[in-house]
Amino acid sequence: MNKFIIVAGVLPLFFESAVAQRPLYTAPLGIQAYTFRRSFPINAAKTLDTIKMMGFTEIEGSGGNISPQEFKKLCNERGINIPSIGASYEELVNHPDSVIYRAKILGADYVMCAWIPHDDGVLTFENAKKAAEDFNKAGKILKENGLIFCYHPHGYEFQPYENGTLLDYIFDHTNPESVSFEMDIFWIQFGGGNPAELLKKYGSRWKLMHLKDMRKGIKKDLTGLTSSENDVALGTGDINIAAILKQAKKAGIQHYFFEDESSNIISQLPKSIAYLKGLRE
Repeated sequence: MNKFIIVAGVLPLFFESAVAQRPLYTAPLGIQAYTFRRSFPINAAKTLDTIKMMGFTEIEGSGGNISPQEFKKLCNERGINIPSIGASYEELVNHPDSVIYRAKILGADYVMCAWIPHDDGVLTFENAKKAAEDFNKAGKILKENGLIFCYHPHGYEFQPYENGTLLDYIFDHTNPESVSFEMDIFWIQFGGGNPAELLKKYGSRWKLMHLKDMRKGIKKDLTGLTSSENDVALGTGDINIAAILKQAKKAGIQHYFFEDESSNIISQLPKSIAYLKGLRE
């Protein structure tokens, strides 16, 4: 009887320890094509070979100057899915049919836009208001064609507005049924936002995420611009990756894409992957 009591007391501790050791990141490894923007135009096939070798099974975007049909074929041959593609603001407003055509060929479910046109490095209320209107129109068209539109904030949206920011305005004035968002944790923090808190605040409206880290001690501002060399390997910079991932799980993020804009991707990406796989809940 005493032995049973001892074992019964140990079992909860064992299971608690096992749960604590679960990997924090369990989604497929995804990569943003912009990470390999220097090599895709030279040789898309070899670039995809490298991406596959690193363990990536999803990609956001397309490769270099080859046709969508050829890029899809190359990705299929390597077991790489394309859940999301990018589109410019101008394309979405003036040529949504072309965006839909490209997304369908590539087999994407999401279309993301990463920049709102604005002057002098300052997003104005008028810029944000027009963007919200345009996103509602484009998002509706994409939804009618089986696609999900996501806006990718770039940090300049944290201009103060009323009791919040222009990013809050864009969230509040876009239709949740047809306009979703992709969080780039680097640019959110660069603009003064808190990625984990914004995931908590807007929940399931965030659908996609760019995983990257920020060099410690850099100057932050509202331009949405900084040196690409300020991208560092995950876990070596200023961003609390673990806290963000925990909240991202609660928000229900659908796809995660590594993005490293630096010139050091061959050395940094393996470190980033190892760091991510090593995180535990």
